[in-house]
Order: sequence, then C-alpha cells, then structure tokens
Amino acid sequence: MSATTTPARPSQLSTALARDRLGVAAVVFFVMSAAAPLTVVAGVVPTGLAVTGLTAISIAFLAVAVVLAIFAVGYVAMARHIANAGAFYAYVAQGIGRPFGVGASWVALLAYNSFQVASYGGFGAIASPLFADWFGVDVQWWVIALVAWALVAVLGVRDVAVNGKVLATLLVAEIILVAVFSVADLFAPDFAASSAPLNPGSLVGAGAGALLVMAVTGFVGFEQSVVFSEESRDPRRTVPRATYIAVALIAVLYAFSAWAMISATGGQAVERAGTEGPELFFNLASDRLGSTALHLGHALFLTSLIAAMISFHNIIARYTFSLGREGVLPRAFGRTVPGTGAPKNGSLLQSGIGLAVILLYAVMGWDPLVQLFFWGGTTGGIGVLLLITVTSLAVIGYFLRHPSGEDAWHRIGAPVIGTVLLFVVTYLALTNIATLFGVEPGSEPTWVVPLAYAVVTLAGVGWALVLRRTRRAVYEGIGLGARSATTGYSFSEAVK
Repeated sequence: MSATTTPARPSQLSTALARDRLGVAAVVFFVMSAAAPLTVVAGVVPTGLAVTGLTAISIAFLAVAVVLAIFAVGYVAMARHIANAGAFYAYVAQGIGRPFGVGASWVALLAYNSFQVASYGGFGAIASPLFADWFGVDVQWWVIALVAWALVAVLGVRDVAVNGKVLATLLVAEIILVAVFSVADLFAPDFAASSAPLNPGSLVGAGAGALLVMAVTGFVGFEQSVVFSEESRDPRRTVPRATYIAVALIAVLYAFSAWAMISATGGQAVERAGTEGPELFFNLASDRLGSTALHLGHALFLTSLIAAMISFHNIIARYTFSLGREGVLPRAFGRTVPGTGAPKNGSLLQSGIGLAVILLYAVMGWDPLVQLFFWGGTTGGIGVLLLITVTSLAVIGYFLRHPSGEDAWHRIGAPVIGTVLLFVVTYLALTNIATLFGVEPGSEPTWVVPLAYAVVTLAGVGWALVLRRTRRAVYEGIGLGARSATTGYSFSEAVK
C-alpha cells in the first residue's frame, strides 16, 4: 500500500519516503536527467575533442558503458538486499565497514553538491548572453541563476512524482532534439562518415585517459536508480531495469551523436571544437535546419541544465534524509512531509547551500562558467568515480559475508571484473587531473580537489568512530535505512 492510503502514526509518516510512487520509466527519467544528455553532447563532446585532440569519443562512451554495465550487475544485486536512499553510503557501510560508509556519505554529499551548484553557474552564465540576444535585456548571470534556484527549491519539497513528471517533459524534449540535430548532421555539406570516433586503438596513448574520464562524466547519475528504491514500485525489478535501460540509452545516444558531429565537420572536428566550443553542435545542425532550430537548441540546452538541477537536488535531499534518519546527521533531516513523503529538511538544506554559493560567486565576481560550472562539474565527476570504485569493492565484501540469494556471477564474477576496470579508470582520472581541469600540472585544482575528498573522508570516518564510542546504537544502525529509524538517538545527543 502507498503512504497516502495507509493509516499510520505521525512518527511513521515523518521517517518514511513515499512508497510505490515511481515505475521504471520515472526512475529512468531521474537518472537520465542527472546525466543531462544535451549538456553532454553539446558541452562534454566538443570539450573532449578540444582538450585531448582525440576523436575517439564515441568508442570511449561505449567502453565506459560496458564498464558501468558490469559494475551494475553486482550493484543492483545488492539493491535486492539493501533498500536505502543513501545507496553508496549504505553499501560501503555494509560491505567494507561503517566508518568507511560514513566517509563515503560525506564524499557523496560533496560530489553531488558540486554538480548541483555547478549547474546554477552554468545556467546563469549561458542564459545571460542568450537573454540579451533574444529579448534585448542585460541580466546578470546570478539573477537568472536565482530564478532557477527558486524553481528547484519549490519542486524539492513537492511529491517526488511531481518532480518525475517535470523531468519527463524536459528530458523527452532534449532527447528528441539531440536525435533530430544528429540526423541533420548526416546531411551536412562536409559530411564524411568517419571511423575515427569508433577506433578502439585511439583509447591507448596520450590524452586517452582524460577522454575516458570525460566519457564517465556523461554517465554520472546512472547509479542513482538505487537512491529511489524505497519509493519505487517493486524495487527488485524496477531498479535493475531502470539502471540497464538508462546506461544503454545514454551510450547509444552519446556514441551516435558524437560520431555524427565529428563526421559532419569533414575532418575538422578538433579545430572547430577548439574554436566554437559547445556552439559546434548547434552550428552544424542549424546550417541544415535554420536559425529557429538554433534558438530552440539553445533553449533546450538551458532546460537540460534545469532538469539536471532538479535531479541532483532530489538525490542530495535523499542522501541527507538517509543520514538524518539513522542519526548520523541531525534527526531533523530524517523527517519527511506527511502525505507526499518529500524529504523537506534535506531539500531545504541543499537549497541553502545553493543560494550561498550563488551569492558568494556574485559578490566575489568569480567566473561562473569556468570556476563554477566547469571546475565544479569536474570535481563532482571525480568524486562520483571514486565512490563507484569503492562501492564496487564493497559489493564484493558484502557478498563474501552474505552469499545467499545470488549466483556467482552477481556475487563475485561481475563485481571483481568491474572493480579492476574501475580502478584503472580512477588511476587514469587522477593521473590526468590537470588535463581534466584544463590547467597546468601542479595548479590548485589538481591538488585541492583530491585533498578535499581525502579530508571529508577522514572526517566522516572520524565521526563514525565517535558514534561507535558514544552512541553504540546509532553506530550499529549505520546503513540499515528504515530499520535504524527506531534507535531513538540524535546527533545532538551524540556530541554531548
């Protein structure tokens, strides 16, 4: 039964997310919206071409899809045993250890907040000149960002099904546009079917590591199908189906669009990407479809960012809710709105963080496009990659202790292969970090970002050890989800 039809005590309602609200399609919409297909095709692909000088982006997307699909075998198998809105956190806690689980949760909050606030900067910086062109008005980037922030903040405290409907509308529109623009590329005057984007040999050598990691950022969000397991209908089927469908759709869309874009340039993809940047995608199609299509593409590029904001906001709110419900964060964050099941306080906290970052960048005059959108998105991508890698290791640890219910492929085979491949990709990410940020080796982002993740991990581990010493019941409930909501201990009690 759903939370809206089952009589329950207020305390039960206040610690439960809405049940039976999301089917496979709705979860796929959340996942793919976080991936932001139009933003990736128009932004990540040209950036990858310009930064690395390599055109093998299509095969990079397909290779990453295979790695993530292998990882997902054990990942969704674990979802059948642990249903928790704080997926990475819960899996690492139960697979490796509770202290590392709390450390992972803090890394997740930093990584996903980086994506979220980065979207505000990108939206404002990209929309400002477009508004001047469309409407003849000069609006500061931060004003536009605040409008988007307000929309996301309001939706964040609404029923998850409402958010799903909004995302469905925005996502379908951007996918159709990407498909239409990519088909239009096939009729470009300089079109010449190129095999270079699909050449696996290009994935070995200088710059290939950065190209693979950029491809990984295009899939960020696929792992969040598990976050909505508590709100899904029949999560044992919904979560795996949504995960595999999302990975497959994303891979095919990205690979085809990148191939069409590169082929349409007539061998000038790297040069034009360096000169035109994200406009390359729109310019190629508008040559065939006209200026109206160009304006529509720009408009949907903005809505793609809004969809990503909504999706990441929901993800962050649920991570915060999960931690609050278990007493790792203040219990107030583990409360939901009766009737809708929205994690209100976690949502409001994220809205507060987003508002603070927008105002800080506005007051300090920092670059919202490079220093917020690009650097923030890259920071989030590295964090999520680290989380996926550690979680893959945690899956192995969990099934070594709880082997019943899954076959050897789901318990050991796929998780081991996935972990090895993910460690390779993580190594490439860290050794190519300067290229990823577009800075000189040794520049601040190349060491500040890894250091930040190390610090928050250690802080999370340290806090878990404090809980183990001072509030054992809270510590024992780490990663257990709804089952830990009855422990009765609070964050404030634990620090006394």
